[in-house]
Amino acid sequence: MINYLKNIFSFNSSKPLTGVSVSKNAFSLKRLLCGIGKSEVRENEIEITDYPFEPSIVYPTGIILASDIDAMSIEFGVCKIYVKNDIVFITSEKKEVLKQFSEVHNIEIIPHSWNWDWLLEPYLDTEFTKENEERCLVQLINNDFTKEEVNAIRKEIEKQMYAYNFDTMLWDWCSLSLSEVLSAMRAKYNKEDFRKFYKRALEIEKRIKQ
Repeated sequence: MINYLKNIFSFNSSKPLTGVSVSKNAFSLKRLLCGIGKSEVRENEIEITDYPFEPSIVYPTGIILASDIDAMSIEFGVCKIYVKNDIVFITSEKKEVLKQFSEVHNIEIIPHSWNWDWLLEPYLDTEFTKENEERCLVQLINNDFTKEEVNAIRKEIEKQMYAYNFDTMLWDWCSLSLSEVLSAMRAKYNKEDFRKFYKRALEIEKRIKQ
């Protein structure tokens, strides 16, 4: 109830809605909020079930061996497992378990990538000021993005991200990241186009200036 009331009063009416009707498009809205499946962390492996992103190595169900994991990012938001040129999401509720798993198996814990957070900041339920825009752009340019590329990415995802955050009444005002943009674009693209977007989205997530 507290979160529900917080969402109501945090809604920013200046954010445009895409016009999706909840009653008429319940299926579309459900696809937007597809979740990240379920996970079970075992002694030497992690089992993933009901995973929604078809290009992933664990779609719809899979086992990730500890020996196959390149790194983990668990310090902020949804936990991410970097494995075989893929990124697999695990609920943040498993953060402590994953931390212990990484220590036992000597798996590197890497910092959170902020690239998608910066790209998606305009679609949060909060004011995106000129100062915010400039700050995000500077950070992205530091990671080898260009202003033109940033604009092109945002143009591609804009309608879907507004639908994801506002038409669903999610109204997230804190952070949107890789898992959210994949959920949003999965509801728009066909299988082939989403596979292409998935590959680009992971490249964007991993892009860090050396």
